Amino acid sequence: MKSSWSRILLAILSTSVGTGAMAQETIKLGVNQPLTGVVAASGNFVTNGAKIAADEINAKGGVLGKKLQLIIEDNKSNPTEAANVAEKLITRDKVPAMMGAWSSTYTLAVMPKLMEYKVPMLVETSSADKITTMGNPYVFRISPTNSMEAKSFTRFVEPLKIKKVDFLVVNNDWGLGAAAEFGKMLKEKGITVNRTLHMDAAAQDMSSQLSTIKSTDSDTLFTTSGPEQMTLVMKQAQALGIKRQIITTGGTVPDQLIAQAGSAANNSLHDAMFAPWFPETSADPTAARAFIAAWEKTGLPFAGLPEGARGYDGIQVLAAAIKKAGVAEPEKIRAALWEVEYPGLTGRIVFEKVGPAGSESGQSPATTHLVKIDNGKVVLVSK
Repeated sequence: MKSSWSRILLAILSTSVGTGAMAQETIKLGVNQPLTGVVAASGNFVTNGAKIAADEINAKGGVLGKKLQLIIEDNKSNPTEAANVAEKLITRDKVPAMMGAWSSTYTLAVMPKLMEYKVPMLVETSSADKITTMGNPYVFRISPTNSMEAKSFTRFVEPLKIKKVDFLVVNNDWGLGAAAEFGKMLKEKGITVNRTLHMDAAAQDMSSQLSTIKSTDSDTLFTTSGPEQMTLVMKQAQALGIKRQIITTGGTVPDQLIAQAGSAANNSLHDAMFAPWFPETSADPTAARAFIAAWEKTGLPFAGLPEGARGYDGIQVLAAAIKKAGVAEPEKIRAALWEVEYPGLTGRIVFEKVGPAGSESGQSPATTHLVKIDNGKVVLVSK
């Protein structure tokens, strides 16, 4: 009997050691994205960009001699789910860092979990200013804030002959922030802001808001939302006979609009963070071309590249931080992120301190490009 128990104990110990060794073979990173729901297309593109980055890193030997393992979870385009996903990734999957969560509203819902468990998150898309101004030392954002994007856009106001504007934005932290910051910038430039109207994220009919906008004497409509809703806005604006220049903010993907909105998207202008049609505008043109080639090799649509680039940069930056930290531990990764310098597809990434002293968040400077849809093709207006 004693001999039998000894063999059982030995087997258990051997299994435990084997499991522990297996756990040590990879470095886990969480990916918290909307894979279903109203902005699922965008979340899936970001996630696919993250996968390309992980594959590239692993093909070169991984990080610290270990393979990266992405633990991908669906936040279902819902802030409550985004917070639940973050907690699951931290407590169940034991990730030392994560990337997420696309929408500003989802990211804001996740942030208390980061503070509670002291785990850093790389924010790849969200642009609401308060994400980095409210005081969360576990937030590091590579996408520009609404105010940074508005400031970058200032140089286009005169060339585009903007005099009077309206806003139609999604009714969440992202859209409301965009209207506030772009409106402030335009007023400082002496531009008249007529109407600012909102639409729910899941709304399919914006004809009422667009009819109101049609009645103003504005020459320009600024609009902020996901590409699915933006498609509807452009189609409905065309149906109502609205003739004014339409400008999208937040990195809307023009190719999706060309494919889905057709002629309704013609002459619209778009503030882009990554311009895959013009890889020479990237901080690292060689890396941009390689990423585009890897993306196309997978069979993914070209239209998803602007979103995919953010996921790619996010994982590359986290990997660089882990390498610099020398160990995949949350606090050491957080400290190392302050030292990372990376020539990203979306611009040069280096984190500056933003927010209350002692609890600053990291924010990378903005790089934006203005592109236009001209007869179904994307053309570069300016770098």
